[in-house]
Parts: sequence; structure tokens; C-alpha cells
Amino acid sequence: MFREGKNVTKQLSTQLENLAADLYHAWERAVPLDTFLTEAFPEATIADAYAMQMVNVKRRVSKGSRVVGKKIGLTSKAMQELLNVNEPDYGHLFDDMEFFPGEEIPISRLIQPKVEMEIAFVLKKDLSGPGISHVDVLRATEAVLASIEVIDNRYRDWKHLTVRDTISDNAGAGLYVLGTELTPVSNIDLGTLGAVLEKNGEVVATAAGAAVLGHPAVSVAWLANKLGQHGVSLKAGEIILSGSLTTALPAAAGDVFVAKFAGLGSVLTRFV
Repeated sequence: MFREGKNVTKQLSTQLENLAADLYHAWERAVPLDTFLTEAFPEATIADAYAMQMVNVKRRVSKGSRVVGKKIGLTSKAMQELLNVNEPDYGHLFDDMEFFPGEEIPISRLIQPKVEMEIAFVLKKDLSGPGISHVDVLRATEAVLASIEVIDNRYRDWKHLTVRDTISDNAGAGLYVLGTELTPVSNIDLGTLGAVLEKNGEVVATAAGAAVLGHPAVSVAWLANKLGQHGVSLKAGEIILSGSLTTALPAAAGDVFVAKFAGLGSVLTRFV
């Protein structure tokens, strides 16, 4: 059963409730909205945007989807500076967002997809902020995996997107693909591991784990502490996508992406 803390959402105006419904239908139909949240309601706050996200999380759960984890975005300084923010954002992962390695992803299900390579954490213990450190995260982690996140944008384009827009749109969560190798965190240095992203057989990006806030576990600790402000915990068994190691790359029908991580194996996804 889906549960969130008592204070995780605020009361939304009817207009923002209606826009949240429009966002849901944009996702459902894979047809973008022409007007951004920040164009229609320039006064909307980050709290409003998260409240809109939660409205649609509850809507999806009521229609049969199950929350299985969280995703963290805006984990690089470059992206934070671009969107004029000083911290990451987060969204929710659902069971019907997962594709298996090598499984074909129909491009018709998406609007303007981009691919990111990320380190996924699988928790074995609950994490309840405040006061969670990266060491607490490592102690609470069952294993880490290679992963690819397919982000998407239900507003009309990426160019004019602000942090409030993307938060309202479930932090751009689209789909995700997990690798098949479960690696204990005690067996690997997540900060220094190298990663390579290939598109259609060519290397298009390289990075190290430190590209995510200096260490991916720091990113997960941020999320636990952020949610802790609202009485929400990360739960044992949840999957946490810790943030992209590189810039997001556009995907189209016919594209094949492979993310390779030193010590974590690789994961492949293809678009049709």
C-alpha cells in the first residue's frame, strides 16, 4: 500500500489541481502540454510543484501502479547552475516503468526521451532523515546495480523547462532499466568507479561515480534527509536511482544504448 507522511503535500488550488490532471493525461497519452506550470502560474513555488507531483503519484496508485522507489535528479553542479538551484530534486518510480535489459522500448510511449546512466541502490533497511550520512546509506544498502534511466518531459520542450516545471512532472521520470549484477557496496568504490555510455556502438560519454555529488551515496543521503522533513522514510526494498553520471542524451527509434560500469557490469536498452 502506498503511504506518505502527513505533511508531504500542501493544499493545492483548483487551478493547480487541474494542471496536475492535465500533466497526468499528457503522460497517459504521450502528448505534450503546450503551457508550462511556470508560464501559467509564475507564482507557483517548489512546494506547489512537489504537491502537484504527489497528486499524480496518488492518481497512478489509485489506477493500479505501485511505487517501488525514487529517482534523484539535478545531481551535477552544471545542471543545478543551469536551472538556478542549489540542490537536487526527486521523483517516484513505479513498477510499470521498468523495462528489462535488452527489452525493446516503444518510442510511442514517450514524448521527448533522453537517456542517462546511473548507479541504482537497492535498500535492505529503512532510512529515516534527518541526520542521514553517506555511511548510513552504505550500511542500509543491499546492493548496487548498473542502470539506465529514460527521462521524459511532458511539457512542450526541454529548452524552457525550470526546476518547478520538472518537479511537477515527477522530476522527468520516464522509464528505467536495471542491470543483472547485484554488487555489495563493500566490494567497490562507488566514487572512483568508471562508466562508459555507448550509443549505436560509439562511445558518447564517460564519467566516474564522483560526478554525482562527489559520491552516489551522498545523493541518496540527501534524498533521505529531504523526505525526512515531511515524515517520509526510504523503505527496505526500494530502488533508488542516484542521479546521472553524464548529460542526458536524446533517444529515437532504432537507437541502442549500452551503459558499462567498472565492477557493476553493463545494461543495454533499445528503442523501436
